[in-house]
Amino acid sequence: MSAGVRLDDATALEAIFASVADLPAIGLAVSGGADSLALMVLTQRWASGRARSPRLQVYSVDHGLRPEAAEEVAMVLSVAQSLGIPATGLRWSDAKPRTGVQEAARIARYRLMGAAMVADDVPVLLTAHHRQDQAETVLMRLAHGSGVEGLRGMASMTTVEGVRVHRPLLDLDPVALQTVVAEAGLTPAQDPSNTDPHYERVRWRNAMPALAELGLDAPTLARFAQRMGEADAAIAQMADGYFEALVTLDGFGAARIGHADYAALSPAIGVRLLARVLNIVGGRQKPRALGLVERLQNTLATGDLAKAATAHGCVVRTSGGAILVAREPGRALPPDAMLLPHSELVWDQRFLIVNGSGEAGLTASVADYLPRHRLEEFLGFKVTAPAEAIRTAPIVRDEAGGVLSLGGWSFDERIKVTLLID
Repeated sequence: MSAGVRLDDATALEAIFASVADLPAIGLAVSGGADSLALMVLTQRWASGRARSPRLQVYSVDHGLRPEAAEEVAMVLSVAQSLGIPATGLRWSDAKPRTGVQEAARIARYRLMGAAMVADDVPVLLTAHHRQDQAETVLMRLAHGSGVEGLRGMASMTTVEGVRVHRPLLDLDPVALQTVVAEAGLTPAQDPSNTDPHYERVRWRNAMPALAELGLDAPTLARFAQRMGEADAAIAQMADGYFEALVTLDGFGAARIGHADYAALSPAIGVRLLARVLNIVGGRQKPRALGLVERLQNTLATGDLAKAATAHGCVVRTSGGAILVAREPGRALPPDAMLLPHSELVWDQRFLIVNGSGEAGLTASVADYLPRHRLEEFLGFKVTAPAEAIRTAPIVRDEAGGVLSLGGWSFDERIKVTLLID
């Protein structure tokens, strides 16, 4: 939408909020800046014009980094009250790190709002990211060497630090949002960090006018992000098909991929497939730079690994015409955990373990060192999984030490174990 578009049209508002229209409640992240105030005004305008609309709840966080922040939160609560929206002020009271303050503040913000959302039974949080934010994100990721997946920019619907987030204003020009705030008679807060060139995003923001003169304006970059999103979806679709055809996951959570078939894949698909395998086998660790996966894919596609490699919590090796991927021992494995009666446990982000009984005293732990002959007694077949996969698999025991399950195999009707692949 252009800067001159008016946002008081019911049809336009329905299109903006269509993705959350059927939810019972939605949260709004409001800092007090122009963008988030516009989000609050537009959401209230949309909801009040409908016969049936979600319950609204505003959240505003004082990070404790500036003395003015408490007043800004108070202002947000006051505006929300004037609009008839319940609002909650939150404060990040933890000790602040010496470096990486913005990232730490972002994590704290979502953690605080996420906890409040759970208490308020709110399933999704709306944020005020707009087209200019999208353009800056694309430029930053391009400079950092992101692949197609990163260059699609911010998704309109995603999960951030465990919080379901929707960005309904992502296609809007910030000038249009500033107009909404001005027409509502509101004075937005001014965060000095938004103009501090110490931060990378601000430096890219300052560079945007010169880039726009060369044709790289915000609409062009947003359109580029959309096209990268379409390309990313196509690659993901093909990679998912090859995953089903080429990847075998065993009960220990290890993966086996035919080496020759993998080497025949295009690099983009090979990288995506390998990244998914590493994510599943490695316990869904925080994503790292794409370059590591690209280098590993290139090595695997052009020949055997000279020795086992580690990546994203996994041990990767080639043997007998196959690529073998197993969980890396000793790398952030979970401690022993009690399985409460009639409960479930996500173990190492890899296995879903369900105690379907009313019995207490069941414990899930790391199998660690178990001789293969003992495993074969339990399982009834020859075990060929990598040693690392065996050592890092979950084992469930009862109070007497009896083994109820091992890896994805259950030997007792009280326990059900499923390997998580999505």
